Amino acid sequence: MENEVVNARLLAVYRGRINAVIDYIEKHISEALTLEELSQVANFSKFHFHRVFFAMTGERLYEFIQRLRIQKGATLLSNRSDLSITDIALECGFSGSAAFSRRFRAVFQKTPSQWRKDCHLLGNFEQDDRKMDQAQSNAWKDKIPPILYNYDILREKRRTTMNEENRKVTIKTFPTMTAAYVRYMGPYKGNSKLFESLFSKLCAWAEPRGLLKSPKAQFLIIYHDDPEITAEEKLRVSVCVTVPPETAVDGEIGKMEIAAGAYASAYFELGDDEYQQAWDWVYGVWLPSSGYVPDDRPCFEMYPPVEKERTDGKTPVEICIPVKPV
Repeated sequence: MENEVVNARLLAVYRGRINAVIDYIEKHISEALTLEELSQVANFSKFHFHRVFFAMTGERLYEFIQRLRIQKGATLLSNRSDLSITDIALECGFSGSAAFSRRFRAVFQKTPSQWRKDCHLLGNFEQDDRKMDQAQSNAWKDKIPPILYNYDILREKRRTTMNEENRKVTIKTFPTMTAAYVRYMGPYKGNSKLFESLFSKLCAWAEPRGLLKSPKAQFLIIYHDDPEITAEEKLRVSVCVTVPPETAVDGEIGKMEIAAGAYASAYFELGDDEYQQAWDWVYGVWLPSSGYVPDDRPCFEMYPPVEKERTDGKTPVEICIPVKPV
């Protein structure tokens, strides 16, 4: 029994160190990242670090970095028409557009230019009601790349049953926030028990330290990857509570900064089965006609304090998407 406790604590320490490395990679993704540099962040020797990283993530270090770079590139191609392909390549840590294009095509079977063109086609489709009405034929369905969208899902997004008054979007400027977190990698869609477990683990750490008593404490869920382009088993999600910057963390609990700036904050009161519908409405209906585009900071859900227990099964939540004017 004692050995099991020791092993569990050691596993938590290893997870915490690897999560710190992943945070560092994301923050410095445009830079040349070396094994020596990352092993120092993890506080492991170079000899052991890449083995531990593979054991904890299921990916080789180089493959993981390349995947994050390509996925960021795909997101920027979709959302940042103001950036050239060369700009995006450099922003994602590639030596130039040629290296970026080769790797991108190997992953997505299309060039960055074609990906951007397909995303532009999709954006026009979402915004044009007339074309939506004419889409009874399969003409538009055939033009939209399956990897990006599904026509039937798009129609369901437009037919959302959420009340109009349950959609309130404002542009807010958030300061830099420090958050303690528990992270999970793998499928999470619709798994309420998973999120309950993650929040319980986080609260068990935070409550004895008095961190939940602060009126400034906010609970967040940060989604690090785009589920449209990331395999389910590679999706990362962090359940967080905001903490003072000087807060010390240990074991599996990590700490990161959430960048300041403008966010589109969409307030909803949601049942357990309505979260995806809310996200789809923000991205598929509100955003294309808002005059804003998302930038490359992570999006998150923020859970306002609830003064009394609700009986309608709804949870107040703000979906926060980092944005910049078009």
